[in-house]
Amino acid sequence: MFDLAPVSLWLEDFSGVAALFAQWRAEGVSDLRAWLRADRTRVAACTRAIQVLRVNRRTLELFGAASQAELLTGLGRIFRDDMLDHHVEELAQLWSGALSYASQTVNYTLDGRRLDVALQVRVLPGHEQDWGRVLFSLEDVTAREQARLAHQRSEQYAQGLFAHSPVSLWVEDFSAVKRLIDEVRRQGITDFRVFTDVHPEFVERCMAEIRVVDVNRQTLTMFRAPDPTTLLHHLGDIFRDEMRRPFTEQLIDLWDGKLYQQRETVNYALDGEMLHVHLQFAVLPGHEHDWSLVQVSLTDITARKKAETYLEFLGKHDALTKLRNRSFFDDELNRLERKAVQPVALLIIDLNGLKQVNDEQGHRAGDALLRRVGEVLGQAVEAPATASRIGGDEFALLLPGADQAAAEQLIGQIQGLVEINNQYHAGLPLQFSVGLAISRPGERLETALHRADKQMYAQKRVYYTSLPHDRRRGDEAAD
Repeated sequence: MFDLAPVSLWLEDFSGVAALFAQWRAEGVSDLRAWLRADRTRVAACTRAIQVLRVNRRTLELFGAASQAELLTGLGRIFRDDMLDHHVEELAQLWSGALSYASQTVNYTLDGRRLDVALQVRVLPGHEQDWGRVLFSLEDVTAREQARLAHQRSEQYAQGLFAHSPVSLWVEDFSAVKRLIDEVRRQGITDFRVFTDVHPEFVERCMAEIRVVDVNRQTLTMFRAPDPTTLLHHLGDIFRDEMRRPFTEQLIDLWDGKLYQQRETVNYALDGEMLHVHLQFAVLPGHEHDWSLVQVSLTDITARKKAETYLEFLGKHDALTKLRNRSFFDDELNRLERKAVQPVALLIIDLNGLKQVNDEQGHRAGDALLRRVGEVLGQAVEAPATASRIGGDEFALLLPGADQAAAEQLIGQIQGLVEINNQYHAGLPLQFSVGLAISRPGERLETALHRADKQMYAQKRVYYTSLPHDRRRGDEAAD
């Protein structure tokens, strides 16, 4: 049985070790670990005191020895390096009175291959006092240990990807949400969208039932949280307001079986800043039946959204005056005509004297004057009315639903704001030439716009005619 055992067996005589221990105890040694580690020659003395009496066939196979004699000759190559630290622990077990113990250690084959082995040690009955017969069994667990280390490295790799990902990652448990949705389905509900519209409290309950399992570092950075505990205690400050509608859509997709989703939504950092995020939601493989493990990734797209908003603003606004631009004015004019809005008041406003300012003081002074026009008209006009810069010094106001009286009242407000503006700004005062037309039933708005334009030019001629020594008389319409 000893020779044919499927594990490596060593029968050894530890009586020499027992004698060494007795000597050291007599010398007052109490902490064997510290004693051995203080001088490694003491470990070597213990090793030399051990006599190998017999090994089995599996031992010779495991260590690559042709005979027991060859094996014993090469013991220095078998028990070395990191095995010595394990050997100290084994000796400490015997020192403390343990007659049997188990551990995992490292040996080496005669050709140098590393072996991870599970070690079982037993002082045989009748030798408890002298340790004359000690049985060692060694099981080769190298493959298992390599698999464990590979799994550990894989876990560390995955954890590293999660912890150091440049996007915000959340691991969440949606199992309670699934139970709530399943319960609604059992009640016979078929149109879940209508159900969520009628029962918004159900959406709130689902949101409250989500359990956050873990978050990564970028999540803390993105949401301005000092630690995960603080973040989790303030989830109500993060997921609120505009986020409820996208979350409802997320629930509807889950109802429809869509376990992978992506959408844009809004969250809030703990300092109150609104964050536009691109959300990707995935029920992890193996958890499709209960949604107990879900990964949510949030990519901060706030900068992109701001850039898009600014580009959209530039597409419909004049960068200098911050009023609407000609493109918007044309679109709005066509929209009002398609909708057959009646009446529509149209004001054409021209800034008097801009060319003179540009010629005499430079375009920077002219731009400052135009910005003041933007201040005045932007303050005077409220939705649904709009003010647009449609030319260099020409502006157009569209007032849907306004009649003659309402339009003249607005002109009076503009004149009042101009007076206030002129008081606060040195230099050339703002002066406008204004044309007004009210659309007539069945009349194209372009026709009404032309009438307002003619009226504005009539005022402009009066303005330039009244100027003393005007070098531009006879050519007023050019400005």
